[in-house]
Amino acid sequence: MPAYRAVEELVRDQDQPRPDLTGIPETALWTVYHRAAEAARPDTVLPDPRAVRLVQELDFPFRARLGAARPWVAQAIALRALGFDGVVREFLAAHPDGTVIALGEGMETQFWRVDNGRVRWVTVDLADPLELRLRVLPHGARQRPVACDIRDRRWLDGIDASRGVLVTAQGLLMYLQPAQVHQLIADCAENFPGGTMVFDTVSRRFSARTRAGGQGPGGHRLPPMPWGVDPAEREALRTVHPAVTELRDIPLPAGRGLLGYAASHAAALPFLRKNRPLITRLRFAAAPAGHRAGGA
Repeated sequence: MPAYRAVEELVRDQDQPRPDLTGIPETALWTVYHRAAEAARPDTVLPDPRAVRLVQELDFPFRARLGAARPWVAQAIALRALGFDGVVREFLAAHPDGTVIALGEGMETQFWRVDNGRVRWVTVDLADPLELRLRVLPHGARQRPVACDIRDRRWLDGIDASRGVLVTAQGLLMYLQPAQVHQLIADCAENFPGGTMVFDTVSRRFSARTRAGGQGPGGHRLPPMPWGVDPAEREALRTVHPAVTELRDIPLPAGRGLLGYAASHAAALPFLRKNRPLITRLRFAAAPAGHRAGGA
């Protein structure tokens, strides 16, 4: 399959959306399944009616393929999304006409949760999951889908960075090799001066577990995750590119019950401090005077 395809080739006439995703792309279905389970609760931490509708409307045997949605996993997935939402809202408060580039967005419905009516939104994903996304989540004029492997630098073309850029990668980078992650960060630093990037990672222990064929949260077997980092190792990302000027940990928002408390205080709890998923925000240096921002 070509790494880059025209979006017009992706939309097909089908009455009922019937996902046929496997491997890493199937994790998009696992994520929206759990996010919808949390959103359906009356005491949800993340209202997400679009996710609920997606799970109801997709012709996919969620329970048979992915198992029962366990409440603690569903809340954890929702809290991660809520943490990313907070970063996007903070960015849009400073750059209301800015561009958000969502890498590997899958079935994420973040645009509709944070839309300020002005943001420009670019979704970069592989052809098959993007085709499904365009069928079940109709996009408007401010949303631009790009069918491209994120390791292919062509997705950087045509991005207007003049009003600010935020690159998000939720549930994605752990599936890349470390060298590929470093190259991606360097590409963003070079192409989006003054921009921001936010992504999540798994711990080295969890990465090793998936590579050994172990089960993930809730008992579902996830694809191998080659890239795992611990908090101390994350500091090395400051040296990936000279334009990386800030690295900040984004704690999960407070949630419901014991899990909700532990998630938001994980950095202070000895048994979780070194073995927890992380959300990291990077900031890139502004361009020198006279430099034109944007993809090359």
